[in-house]
Amino acid sequence: MHSSSTKPRLSFWQLWNMSFGFFGIQFGFALQNANTSRIFSTLGANPDELPLLWLAAPATGLLVQPIIGYLSDNTWHPKWGRRRPFFFFGAVFASLALFLMPNSQALWMAAVVLWMMDAAINVSMEPFRAFVGDKLDESQQTAGFAMQTFFIGCGAVIASLLPTIFTDYLGISNVAAAGVIPDSVRYSFYAGGTVYLLAVLWTVFTADELPPENMEEFQRERSMAKGLGHALAEILGGFGRMPKTMVQLAYVSFFTWVGLYTMWIYTTASVAENVFGTADATSAAYQAAGNWVGIMFAVYSGVSALAAFILPVLARLTSRKAVHMACLAIGGVSLASVFQIHDKQMLMLPMIGVGLAWASILTMPYAILAGSLPAKRMGYYMGLFNFFVVIPQIIAGVVLGFVIRHMFDGHAAKTLVLGGASLLIAAVLTVFVTDSVRRPK
Repeated sequence: MHSSSTKPRLSFWQLWNMSFGFFGIQFGFALQNANTSRIFSTLGANPDELPLLWLAAPATGLLVQPIIGYLSDNTWHPKWGRRRPFFFFGAVFASLALFLMPNSQALWMAAVVLWMMDAAINVSMEPFRAFVGDKLDESQQTAGFAMQTFFIGCGAVIASLLPTIFTDYLGISNVAAAGVIPDSVRYSFYAGGTVYLLAVLWTVFTADELPPENMEEFQRERSMAKGLGHALAEILGGFGRMPKTMVQLAYVSFFTWVGLYTMWIYTTASVAENVFGTADATSAAYQAAGNWVGIMFAVYSGVSALAAFILPVLARLTSRKAVHMACLAIGGVSLASVFQIHDKQMLMLPMIGVGLAWASILTMPYAILAGSLPAKRMGYYMGLFNFFVVIPQIIAGVVLGFVIRHMFDGHAAKTLVLGGASLLIAAVLTVFVTDSVRRPK
């Protein structure tokens, strides 16, 4: 066990302030998840091209998160601390990308901006996971990750609903000429970029950081860790030194994120095809389907925000592993059932199950993992664990286009069954995870 007994117990509002930045970060992710396929399709992408265009998201995570985790572990500024400089600079560039994305004039431009957006979001997001391990002892770590999950859910609800809010309540157009992003989507991204920056700045200016316990040893290790070559060697060498629990969670994470990636890419096309009866991305019906998917994603995000505070209670009564396994199974069945639903109102029901899974995915694995990691390498190992979030998405991005083209006859809805099955496999693999950290009583 690697927790520290010297860390002060934080109040509710201290947990609130240190996690509030995730409210803004999720505006970026939620707008991306609900609208990127819609933007690509509007700019002329075919359904089987979407997975490759989406590769920016996992590929930038693969490149950026371990490096940022390593660098933030070896950073200390008397005023800005260890993680907060990365929060700040990542937020500035992510906000800029959110303003640029809906102004893309061509498919290649949207793809380039997506790379920029994801790189910047990863710079600000990755240190937030390590932030919990830095500041909280074992008894508060699950609560810390749950607070992050709460803000992720709240941010995602609002961000996912923005196109519908602009369309239905503010009278902004939801359709546009061929190859042009609708104003409802454009204004949603502008709002998201603004909220992203302000929310992260809230955490930067209201949360403090604990200095290294032994500053002399920290400075000595930092002086030995200079150089990109050394950093890359350390990062890649970490695969052979992963704790047992981290290896077990890696298998769970692989199938979890194949399922999620499938959902984010193909829900819009699936709902347009199965419920709104169109595959024409330039039609009003397709854009209406895009807004409805935003509402669906808001439902699962809202459920996750509420579940964030219920799941830790259930984990204390049973175990974190049991809760995670149950939530993944419910999410898998729910996602697969979307294929059979042809009424738009009924689509909200499976989103409840997906929301339970999403809440657990954002809380339980990180809480289990944090207790098995050495405190001074928290950012490094959290970044390394991200390989098992992004590698499955890269594999899915390469394979899904072939599957939908040659096995599913171009029917996007069938891929959601595949995604649901992947979440069920992840649930089974959770049985084999060792959660050796004592649960708080």
